[in-house]
Amino acid sequence: MSPTPGDPDAWNAYLAEGNAKQARKRVAADVLLRDALGRVLLVNPTYKPGWDLPGGMAEANEPPEEAVRRELREELDRDIDLLGLLVVDWVAPHGPCDDQIAFIFNGGTLNDDEALRPHDHELSEARFVPMAEARDLVSERMRRRLDAAVKALEDGRPIYLRDGATGW
Repeated sequence: MSPTPGDPDAWNAYLAEGNAKQARKRVAADVLLRDALGRVLLVNPTYKPGWDLPGGMAEANEPPEEAVRRELREELDRDIDLLGLLVVDWVAPHGPCDDQIAFIFNGGTLNDDEALRPHDHELSEARFVPMAEARDLVSERMRRRLDAAVKALEDGRPIYLRDGATGW
């Protein structure tokens, strides 16, 4: 017989046991930031090949929108206001990594870029680049997500991807 909420200690132990058996998802949170010319902000991580959108991995129990704000403070010393969600992408297991949920948020337009220098060892460079160049600099997986983020901006609604594809 399963415990009931009428016995709070037994109920909480029962819920904790179930929680311990459930899958844990890795969560990535990035931001699409543009300048007044429409160029996209990319960062060059030191720990992996290729360029990326600013952001990173969420810490345990950290909401994705807080993760991206924290990453921008840590890596670029910038506080930004997010303007909404653009993309959610379920990423299938790949290599040694389990599946993940990847978010891209709308960071709007930055009117100045003088302070966009890396502030920690995880980035070697940060710069605004035209969209065509951005698409060539990022990985194939990020390119699909970036394209979806731009479409979401144009359509005014978020897009769900399944491993980078919309045809689910």
